[in-house]
Amino acid sequence: MSTTEQRVAIVTGGARGIGAATAVRLAAEGRAVAVLDLDESACADVVEKITAAGGKALAVGCDVSDTEQVEAAVARVAEELGAPTVLVNNAGVLRDNLLFKMSDSDWDTVMNVHLRGAFLMSRACQKHMVDAGFGRIVNLSSSSALGNRGQANYAAAKAGLQGFTKTLAKELGKFGITANAVAPGFIVTDMTAATAARVGMGFEDFQKAAASQIPVQRVGRPEDIANAIAFFTGEEAGFVSGQVLYVAGGPLN
Repeated sequence: MSTTEQRVAIVTGGARGIGAATAVRLAAEGRAVAVLDLDESACADVVEKITAAGGKALAVGCDVSDTEQVEAAVARVAEELGAPTVLVNNAGVLRDNLLFKMSDSDWDTVMNVHLRGAFLMSRACQKHMVDAGFGRIVNLSSSSALGNRGQANYAAAKAGLQGFTKTLAKELGKFGITANAVAPGFIVTDMTAATAARVGMGFEDFQKAAASQIPVQRVGRPEDIANAIAFFTGEEAGFVSGQVLYVAGGPLN
């Protein structure tokens, strides 16, 4: 068994969309994958897909914004799969609204899941990475980090994750741990469907409108993001750290 095949990965928000595609891709790369989501039962389909293909996976229920749940989840992964040395902080939620309509709860919920969640998961996993002398952390940012109407909370959280990523890269590099961020553009997921609903457009029309503004003339798929994450988590990417990769079908400026 190669070193890559022995790595244990945790993918948060792994039940659907980008998280599910990433879990499947990392399993195909030889990792044992903990598919973590708020509802453990929602991870069953992804786990089944991985195990049916001959991989090893574990469904884990966890609220990433809760310290005790995060510590318990990471301990469970370490016990049942092995020490996690690959972490993909993908869990996210939307609470879109214009600033004057945005509630305290809208702001806090998005910050807690995206920023606090990435912090808690990274802190819990880094001890295992330090002990192993190897680690890969990938945080999911977004093109919305550059600013997006109706997403003051989400944009701020996704921009914050970029600063968090660069700081982890500086702090943890000497332990053989890299930290990078992937910033998706328009990806077809439940979240973009929700955005379409928010602005009052049918999802098909919303996708067509988005594709017309993208240089490659198509919208992205979860697998497009999983491919980028797979690179950052690879053994060969040890000299790439503190980077933010926009995967958006073209430049955004």
